[in-house]
Amino acid sequence: MSDDVKDAGLVAMISSILGGNKRTDPVAPPPLTEGPPTVPSNGAEAASATEPTPIKQEKPPEAAPATVEPVEQPARIVTTRDGKQLLPAEAIADLVLGELRKLEDFPATGVSVTVYGYRHWNAMLTFAPFSTSFQNATRFRQTMPDIVFKLRRFVELEI
Repeated sequence: MSDDVKDAGLVAMISSILGGNKRTDPVAPPPLTEGPPTVPSNGAEAASATEPTPIKQEKPPEAAPATVEPVEQPARIVTTRDGKQLLPAEAIADLVLGELRKLEDFPATGVSVTVYGYRHWNAMLTFAPFSTSFQNATRFRQTMPDIVFKLRRFVELEI
């Protein structure tokens, strides 16, 4: 990482703490795609699909009785009267982060999304020092209202 990027990140952090003036030029956010949100994948599905595990065929002992364990039921999707999904704050934060990861130059680590509120929930985006430049952080924060507005049409915060 170059010294200029580190200096810009440090200046951004100090400026945000001290409430410094905003000297960045307004950047137009990229257009958002229309449609329901998608949950980001952690890559576990792809890893399990590419590496099949060998299954060993073993005969169970004949004297041992078969034990039946209860099968966990899949989580039921709760919807409101108007068709919105009720999700906890962590799930909505994952959806927001998934939409942000679609943007160019979005950092892979060092980003935190906090969902707060009730009926008109909102999201806050915070960056770790040196995770991105000040200009990119500003650009990502400017896209947040559009992403939240889009997701509010499909998702409601579960309390």
